[in-house]
Amino acid sequence: MNATSSIDPLADLLPRIASGDRAALRQLYQATSSKLFGVCLRILSDRDESEDVLQEVYLTIWRRADRFEAGRASVMTWISTIARNRAIDRLRARGPLAYAEQVDELEIDDGKPSAETLLAATQDGEALGRCLSELDERTQRVIRTAFFEGVTYEALAQRMDAPLGTVKSWIRRGLLKLKGCLER
Repeated sequence: MNATSSIDPLADLLPRIASGDRAALRQLYQATSSKLFGVCLRILSDRDESEDVLQEVYLTIWRRADRFEAGRASVMTWISTIARNRAIDRLRARGPLAYAEQVDELEIDDGKPSAETLLAATQDGEALGRCLSELDERTQRVIRTAFFEGVTYEALAQRMDAPLGTVKSWIRRGLLKLKGCLER
């Protein structure tokens, strides 16, 4: 067991998956599928679509496991990002007026910390949290909704009852402030 695996217990699986080890993919699936399904379900609010996207996520992991860089992110962060991006892609494919309602009652609790909780535990997560808290409440809300919940800008504008361009401006200015704060 190397130093990386003691920090991230899933890290040893990715090189095995990259070399075609199906058992390693099965282990990763068993350890992470409920969390990733929750990410997809939260964004898509549709069980069947979330299951389809989850299958795409594991196909992507199978094909791209060799691209994982342990120094850049944990395995959970990397695969959660893949799941989030695939779910957002599916949401966008529905059309420009796609609206994702938050579905808290359908979240699956497996008793383990959520991906967001794991991310918040890192130094980067702490720095991001500190910088987010320096933003005004509206800007915090739109950034958190867009990036942590995966809601499209169009859906966010509809949810906030604000013009799309205004919402994009709030997010753009907020991200610039975050960048400045994180660079300090």
